Amino acid sequence: MSEFPSTSLWTAVSVLVVDDEPGMRAILKKALSKKFAQVEVAGSIEEAEELRKRCHFDLLIVDINLPGRSGIEWHEAFDPSTRRSDVIFMTGYADLDTAIKALRAGASDFILKPFNLEQMMQSVSRCIERRLVERQNFALQRDVERTYPIDIIGDAASTQRMKTLIAQVAPSQAAVLVEGESGTGKELVARALHQLSDRTGPFVPLNCGAIAPDLLESELFGHVSGAFTGAKKGREGLFRVANNGTLFLDEIGEMPLSMQSSLLRALEQKAIRPVGAEREVQVDVRIVAATNRNLKEEVEEGRFRRDLYYRLNVLTIDLPALRDRLDDIPTLAHHFTQMLAKELGMKAMSWTHEDIQAMQSYDWPGNIRELRNMMERCILLGKPPADYWRELQGDAEPLPRKAQPQAMSDDTAAVLSEDDKRPCRCHEEGEGEQYCYPSDWTLKDVEKAHILQVVESHGGNKSAAARQLGVARKTLERKFKDWAEEGVL
Repeated sequence: MSEFPSTSLWTAVSVLVVDDEPGMRAILKKALSKKFAQVEVAGSIEEAEELRKRCHFDLLIVDINLPGRSGIEWHEAFDPSTRRSDVIFMTGYADLDTAIKALRAGASDFILKPFNLEQMMQSVSRCIERRLVERQNFALQRDVERTYPIDIIGDAASTQRMKTLIAQVAPSQAAVLVEGESGTGKELVARALHQLSDRTGPFVPLNCGAIAPDLLESELFGHVSGAFTGAKKGREGLFRVANNGTLFLDEIGEMPLSMQSSLLRALEQKAIRPVGAEREVQVDVRIVAATNRNLKEEVEEGRFRRDLYYRLNVLTIDLPALRDRLDDIPTLAHHFTQMLAKELGMKAMSWTHEDIQAMQSYDWPGNIRELRNMMERCILLGKPPADYWRELQGDAEPLPRKAQPQAMSDDTAAVLSEDDKRPCRCHEEGEGEQYCYPSDWTLKDVEKAHILQVVESHGGNKSAAARQLGVARKTLERKFKDWAEEGVL
């Protein structure tokens, strides 16, 4: 007898054999059970229909000549609106009329009795391969190819450590928990883990926070026809679609407690039970979960199961925020500029050192997602980041390219010597004597005096001063620290 393809994809396939001969049922069940986790048998259409109502079957092997209703008369299984199974008909009394009826009923293959097992197994193999291709296509439809590559961009030390860790844990079959702030690229890491593994199944993503709690179980485990109101058709569920592949559960912290226990059982038993079904289905799925929450705190506060946390937290990858990998900004900016310009059909812009410095002076609370968004807006508007910075900070005024004369308060003017003080002609008479910066000052001196003036005008509030200056507060803090170390403050 020929062998089936050696792959664990077959373990998630279910088969139902319908034949009134006990010997034939026993032979087929023994042969098929060597490859498939779920093989059921029935002696009549009535018995088979009861099984079909409770469980989903990928393949039906049906004898045409059965007592009572014949195999061709099993209309419920062949209804085009609900049919989700391939069918192989068997018969010992074949004629042209019977073959035509079988094909019209939706037969995938037609086998004459007596037959040898090799002939049957070849037919089964063709049907199951077609079924697996359909699952792969379904996974691809859910997961439209992204516009960015799988490669993780960046040369910062923290990025290199992350890449090394991903390469180390990818070949493992253990669950992985990816933690990090929103926008740090958790799904990109999950995809990299899948690409670097030897798993042959698809990568299937699911955002747990985007699915209604009462629908999440059906989305993951599937359901049988009639399992609940409105369930006119059966559904496989994403665990079965991702068999021998990777299931990425994003925002796992949003999963309801009631669903967490079901997920834990599926991970421990490596089996799922579709909603409304009586039997479990074996699956081989690697779980990669991600969250922007602190799951340890969620566990302590009773919002996340401790046992599920330890089951998911076998291996952990902690993604650094963009503010902790500012050295990656030049590379990321170039990458997004080239990619988005091509996507938008526009000419790629080049950024100056001033633009890169402006981006590296920002904290990026939205992380890489925010950087990508800013790059896209700059390309669309044709504005360099340094000019666009004030709008990003909430101020519509662009960052001036040339320094304008600025009036100084009396306190800030005290840093000037009496010889350096010059009347300011930028103000109308009667507003009080003001002073401008001397023309022989260096740019560094002007910058320092202007920053001190703006901070003083806001009563020492550096956050408000930073907003007016169009820079991040960290930039001001760094300036004051440098001045203190130089002894000029």
